[in-house]
Amino acid sequence: MNEALLRSLTPSVLGILVRRGADFAAAEDAVQDALVEAVRVWPAEPPRDPKAWLVTVAWRRFLDATRADTARRRREDLVDEEPAPGPAPAADDTLQLYFLCAHPSLTPSSAVALTLRAVGGLTTRQIAQAYLVPEATMAQRISRAKRTVSGIRFDQPGDVATVLRVLYLVFNEGYSGDVDLSAEAIRLTRQLAAAIDHPEVAGLLALMLLHHARRATRTGPDGSLVPLAEQDRGRWDTASIAEGVEILQTALARDRLGQFQAEAAIAALHADARTAGETDWVQIVEWYDELVRLTDSPVVRLNRAVAVGEADGPRAGLAALAELDDSLPRHTAVAAYLHEREGDLATAARLYADAAQKAPDLAERDYLTRQAARLNARLRG
Repeated sequence: MNEALLRSLTPSVLGILVRRGADFAAAEDAVQDALVEAVRVWPAEPPRDPKAWLVTVAWRRFLDATRADTARRRREDLVDEEPAPGPAPAADDTLQLYFLCAHPSLTPSSAVALTLRAVGGLTTRQIAQAYLVPEATMAQRISRAKRTVSGIRFDQPGDVATVLRVLYLVFNEGYSGDVDLSAEAIRLTRQLAAAIDHPEVAGLLALMLLHHARRATRTGPDGSLVPLAEQDRGRWDTASIAEGVEILQTALARDRLGQFQAEAAIAALHADARTAGETDWVQIVEWYDELVRLTDSPVVRLNRAVAVGEADGPRAGLAALAELDDSLPRHTAVAAYLHEREGDLATAARLYADAAQKAPDLAERDYLTRQAARLNARLRG
């Protein structure tokens, strides 16, 4: 098998599929499938024209994936059209299903995607948005996960960390997306916290409760986004905040810090401030430093840049932002906010408009567009 030949042919084969009309991400997946098939077949049956062979196989794989994607969409539509089921049985095995779908034979990312689709009730589009990847790419990832576990006995439950990740994504979709799943995620996390003595389970439950306490104030009557600093804190659910803080304090006392406990600590500091101006941004930056240490996530670093801008001034925030890849989702919106705080209204207006074009949903796009219009009006006045 000539691996150098395969590597040299890959770009041209990919280009041919794209020119034939294939989406780039789907074409990449199809070419990868063709390369795997070449590794399997060529040693025994080498083709006379390797490039033509790869193009033919890759194009067939692309067409198969496209047909499967169309069929999947239709199945999802049919499920949405089904009437509501009758009364549910008293036994609730949903949490057990979460563990079983997080099978050890799957990678954590594949297990999360499969569980979100099969048990969490999210569509492939919603899962793709959560992972910031094209829908076709996520569809293939889920299909591969299904193929991996087909025929496997589901008697080896997955680990707690994978299940927590799934519950976190389900909650986020319900909290900020177009399907209300947040209450279900909280219910299942409560069940898990009652069954397992684990500080990160407690941390996730605290985080959910603290975020959910602010839900009623996140949007206006017209559905428009209301930033945290402008929310009516008198309408926050104080009972949920108190419960979340108590759960968090108990978890932190065990001195086994994890991602969800750190995120909950940041949420608790926001909830503790009577006004936006009283927010303890210095402590929030310290917790973001812990999160960076725990996760090394670029999204965490982006949020940290905002906190640094509040604690140490917008110039410090922009310096922290400059260390990050500007293709990161919401990078432009953060840059716009920090430039506005520094007084550079022209740059901020331009960046708000640019960020609006990249916004993942209509509500965020409308908010950013209004920010740009507000600053442009000030500049003209």
